Amino acid sequence: MASEPSSTAPPLPSNFLRGIIERDLEAGTWAGRRWGGSPGDAAHHAAGAPDPARIRTRFPPEPNGYLHIGHAKSICLNFGLAQQYGGVCHLRFDDTNPEREEQEYVDAIVEAVRWLGFDWQAQGHSHLYYASDYFDFMYRAAEALVQAGLAYVDEQTPEQMHATRGDFHTPGTASPFRDRTPAENLARLREMRDGRLADGAAVLRARIDMASPNLNLRDPTLYRIKRAVHHATGERWCIYPMYTYAHPIEDALERITHSICTLEFEDQRPFYDWLLERLAELGLLAHPLPRQYEFGRLNLSHVVTSKRRLRELVAEGHVQGWDDPRMPTIFGLRRRGYTPASLRAMADGSGASKTNIWLDHAVLEGCLRADLEGQAPRAMAVLEPLRLVLTNWAEVWGSDAHIEPCQAPVHPQRPELGQRAFGLGRELWIEREDFAAEPPKGYFRLYPPRTQPDGRLLPGNRVRLKYGLVVECTGFECDAAGTVTQVLARVVPDTRSGTPGADAVKVKGTLTWVGVHDAVAATVNLYDRLFTEAQPEAGGRDWRTVLNPHSHRVASAWVEPALAAAAREDRFQFERHGYFVADRQTHAPGRPVFNRITTLRDGRAA
Repeated sequence: MASEPSSTAPPLPSNFLRGIIERDLEAGTWAGRRWGGSPGDAAHHAAGAPDPARIRTRFPPEPNGYLHIGHAKSICLNFGLAQQYGGVCHLRFDDTNPEREEQEYVDAIVEAVRWLGFDWQAQGHSHLYYASDYFDFMYRAAEALVQAGLAYVDEQTPEQMHATRGDFHTPGTASPFRDRTPAENLARLREMRDGRLADGAAVLRARIDMASPNLNLRDPTLYRIKRAVHHATGERWCIYPMYTYAHPIEDALERITHSICTLEFEDQRPFYDWLLERLAELGLLAHPLPRQYEFGRLNLSHVVTSKRRLRELVAEGHVQGWDDPRMPTIFGLRRRGYTPASLRAMADGSGASKTNIWLDHAVLEGCLRADLEGQAPRAMAVLEPLRLVLTNWAEVWGSDAHIEPCQAPVHPQRPELGQRAFGLGRELWIEREDFAAEPPKGYFRLYPPRTQPDGRLLPGNRVRLKYGLVVECTGFECDAAGTVTQVLARVVPDTRSGTPGADAVKVKGTLTWVGVHDAVAATVNLYDRLFTEAQPEAGGRDWRTVLNPHSHRVASAWVEPALAAAAREDRFQFERHGYFVADRQTHAPGRPVFNRITTLRDGRAA
């Protein structure tokens, strides 16, 4: 069980959910709860000990797809609150819809939650549960509601039920089956259970109030007939509970205290409370009952997060799968190189409010940079290579084959990580943008000698090769198409970095580079935002029209030799370029593949 926040820990961001929990703990709202050691009904928990968890929350995904950034927010919120207040958070799969759920998604969700840094082990027990574990109880509760006159079997068609439900201005009309006796309804419910009625022939409805101003209380459906193979229960059941019926029961059986969900469930809260109170009155559930609280959904700019849209992105080939690094899925973010800590920081920083929020993608990238800046090893890489030849190399070192050893800190603020080694030779790779045959004003990188209008010849520009020495451009060569193929330069003597007098020669430009002799060839995926607009579907727009055609570019790069030993998911700061990660799918020894996570700063802010 997690301990209470330390008095020396930084203060937690304030939000209304923390306020509710703190008031509940102060008032002792949940102090009398008992816990039977596992989920169960009233009798099960009555025989148990006082609950060792001060609160219980839960993260209840439906296993019908891969989790995305919005789910990460909910995961961090529910597990985080439990940790902060000495509680337990359950991982529960709401697997009540057999046609859409698969074991593949169950496994992926388990992996995603663990990767984010959370666990459901507490007091020596695993708190991983499935709604399907409770199907027997849910059916028992349904029979109890029927026998109490609180539910009935309706045999109208779906169209008839929709037509008689009414709307916000018109009360609903009672079903002709609403006043059957409990005995008649019970017999019919058992026929549904036993497979004696066809799919869609009948449903079980709560008997509440067809004139309620809240449409969710107009006799909502509790069970439907659906012959489908369930991933866990197989063909045992041919009737399945509706989510709105199953979810509150799951919370109560698990002794959840704070059932936290997004705002679209706010209108369902009256039914949530009605159902639990009725089942408690019937002796099936124990007080105190769970309470539902709603918070605003997190929306991230420049992505779509509906499962339908994500499926379309994959199915239509706009991305290369659910874990494509441009996708807002947790697997996509992980493959892109985002860290669990950065996602947790985003979730904590965005808080919890009673309104839906739009978070600019730059905020998430800022959380990532803050996490990686202090830990990512540095390395040099050339993404758009252009050959640089130092023509006086033999004059300076006595041989064109000489390799001058260089070193640089693995991390400039962490000397304990040591130094990385590489060599400076006659031929180097530099970035193509670091040379201009005709430089624009204010250009401080390499350019060749120029003849002034008065006939004077000005020397080429000088730059420092980072961790190396100063060179002066003397010319360049082109191919038949006029493309520059290599740049020529001379070494300026006595400018070796770290030697006495090396900084006597002043230059305004410093270039990153990789030696041709020890460079490692690498494929580098340069990713950008998937959409060009912050809200791709704003105003009913077809999101396909604002897909970013430049969201993925592949570079054939050269990287410094230390990166040959990089393992999958190792992260680095490529000096000058940004943060990169060794791809968790395709990176391999001798065939390195790196993904750009983000640039060093947000260039869109200007």
